[in-house]
Amino acid sequence: MTDAKQVKLKPGDTIGILGGGQLGRMLAMAAARLGLRCQVFSPDPDSPAFDVVLNATCAEYADVEALELFANDVDVITYEFENVPSAAAMVLDARRPVLPNRKILETTQDRLAEKDFVTRLGIGTAAYADVTSVASLREAIVRIGLPAVLKTRRFGYDGKGQAIIREGDDIAKVWTSLATKSAILEAFIPYEREISVIAARSTSGQVECFDVTENEHRDHILKISRAPAQIPDALAEEARSIAGKIASALDYVGVLAVEMFVLANGTGPKVLVNEIAPRVHNSGHWTLDGASVSQFEQHIRAIAGWPLGKPVRHGEIVTMTNLIGDEINDYEKWLTVPGATVHIYGKGGPRPGRKMGHVTEVRPPKAG
Repeated sequence: MTDAKQVKLKPGDTIGILGGGQLGRMLAMAAARLGLRCQVFSPDPDSPAFDVVLNATCAEYADVEALELFANDVDVITYEFENVPSAAAMVLDARRPVLPNRKILETTQDRLAEKDFVTRLGIGTAAYADVTSVASLREAIVRIGLPAVLKTRRFGYDGKGQAIIREGDDIAKVWTSLATKSAILEAFIPYEREISVIAARSTSGQVECFDVTENEHRDHILKISRAPAQIPDALAEEARSIAGKIASALDYVGVLAVEMFVLANGTGPKVLVNEIAPRVHNSGHWTLDGASVSQFEQHIRAIAGWPLGKPVRHGEIVTMTNLIGDEINDYEKWLTVPGATVHIYGKGGPRPGRKMGHVTEVRPPKAG
């Protein structure tokens, strides 16, 4: 396994990106601004990231020969999504540095392993239990109570692979509908708001966090992010501290997002960690136009072995709005909004629930 501390790219070197979606596209664009080349590996011939790189590999992740040729053409490898097959990561890791380290994927690809990891750090999460059958689900419900959220341990995103269980529900039916033998039951959290912290960690251990972001979801898909979150300064500092602690404990190199719930209780608000995303994240898109360095450039700097930037927010408030499905057809109305910047991902036709682009809006500081 290669040592991340030995990675030191120079302008003109090449970064390999696994995954060809919008995150890979924006990573490649950030790298280009720094004089670094990118090559994208994706099995989807319509990958939007292919449009912004000179060289691309369209092959399955199980194609060992294609992976080896890809590795030979690049100097370091990263990924835009966390469900990289472990066998593919092993093939690549034997040839080039893979950052963040592929071992981190073993923790973050599995919701139970991730919750156990966070708990061992002394960081709060919702109560949870391992579930492998209807019988163990019933036992978990007795311990955790209802309502609760049942999630597959792997491969869930944007609300997929999960179900809320309430009093009176048919437990056996819920278990069957999830179509898995490996799940986790989590207590339902009556949260005040959802927040996330985008953190970056360099090969030298430097950690930089962006402003805490407040997120609104619709139909389990992120719709709006605002920075900074409307929470007390002390709570924001706690959230950033948690993200930094997680990044350091993972010996992480690159950008990661830590999603959290803010609870309101008798002793004041507190935060619980919901999930870790070991990659650039939708809730960090506001940084493209709303900060002195974007999450994408920060990730490229980290995996290149370069110093991280010190994130400074532009304006009083920055808002990111996802354009989902047919909403992309109204892109022109955003082009005349003062302070707004439109990002269109270059995907094919819109589909319900598909992220087609986003808009960032920077509200300037109040005069005087």
